[in-house]
Amino acid sequence: MTKHANHLTSVSALMGVPVADASGRTMGHVREFAVSPSVDKNHVLGLVLRLAGARRGERQSLVAVGGLELTPTGDLHLRGQAAPTPMPEDDSYLLLERDLLDQQIIDVHGHKVVRVNDVDLVWETDGSAGSETMPGGVEGPGPGHGLSLRIAEVEVGTRGAVRRLLKGLPAATVDRIAARFKPSIIPWDFVDLIDRDPARRVRLKIEQDRLAKMHPSDLADILEELAPAERQALFTSLDEGVAAEALEEVEPKMQKALTESLDSEQVAGLVEEMDPAAAADFLAELPDERSEAILEEMDPEERQEVEELLEFSGDSAAGQMTTDYISLAEGAALGEAIAALRDFEGDVETLTHIFLLDEKEELRGVVPLVKLLLATEGTALAGLSDHIVSCDIHASGKKVAELFDKYNLRALPVVDAEKKLAGVIYAEQVIAQLRTKN
Repeated sequence: MTKHANHLTSVSALMGVPVADASGRTMGHVREFAVSPSVDKNHVLGLVLRLAGARRGERQSLVAVGGLELTPTGDLHLRGQAAPTPMPEDDSYLLLERDLLDQQIIDVHGHKVVRVNDVDLVWETDGSAGSETMPGGVEGPGPGHGLSLRIAEVEVGTRGAVRRLLKGLPAATVDRIAARFKPSIIPWDFVDLIDRDPARRVRLKIEQDRLAKMHPSDLADILEELAPAERQALFTSLDEGVAAEALEEVEPKMQKALTESLDSEQVAGLVEEMDPAAAADFLAELPDERSEAILEEMDPEERQEVEELLEFSGDSAAGQMTTDYISLAEGAALGEAIAALRDFEGDVETLTHIFLLDEKEELRGVVPLVKLLLATEGTALAGLSDHIVSCDIHASGKKVAELFDKYNLRALPVVDAEKKLAGVIYAEQVIAQLRTKN
């Protein structure tokens, strides 16, 4: 090969390809592609060969990619003194054919689950020699030296499936037919492999920062698309706050499935991270014994909030409201509102208003957050209040929906019999309620 030349190939194209020794005699055929994620997750460390004449069940051999030559005709030969070594018996390697093909992976950018049909590879070389010892005593190429096999992308569309289906035909024929289909690929850097059994072998782990940046609804969609084992593996790998947000978005049946293998303390941690209204809805769907055990593990203050909401019907205003809101004295000024927003420990993204109360905790004002942006320092919040529209805690879900529609509301304060603010219903709760009825 010429210096710095690149040659595109794939797992399906290389499966079964013969590998010759230095004299040109076929010594074996490619059966797998070994990657050591702890060393280099972007390159194939070695090719796993079934040696010529080997008996069924006999251990396969591993030859380092750096110990190979790629001829101008695309044939593979051992280079110099390179020789295959016995394949380690442990599962220290990620094997591309075994561990990726037909496996479900997360398309982070497409926000969906897809299945791997093929893996695209690139032969690369700088024409120089050099080696270093890799795991298992395998001699591999040193950084930037000799032949290397880079993992470029995974095929998740029809093109990859066609290439696998036609495996064994001449490469030119396969490429010509596969080219008729539009590629659907995910760059290897964006691949998140789902590890259904972390103790089984080394796997590429899902990158938490990517999942954390997903909208909870997208993450919920992904969880619902997965098979049970992969779903559970993904959910238990999530950060507690991210897992709680996703749990709010899935259906009650799925909520039970995701948490049934967790102990009460673990579930309590998730419930404490959830919106109180969503937490109450979740616990209301569980058997009383399970729900009570979870409540006992919760922080007393947060447990009281959820227990109060559990007393109400899910179709009533009280059953839909949340106790995560900001309220201030009716005489408060702009600075106090900003300070309250900074100190708020709930989900800031759900907030739309600040509520003003008198000394009896009766509702006296409803201030949209957008008005705070336009106000000058020292402005009294009472002067920014909108017309107050509220409902009783026993109002039906139908009445709540009518009020949102009639007044084009984004938030509806809920008051008790003494006109004290009991909670707030946000538009997203109304939309979720309507969806469950359709």
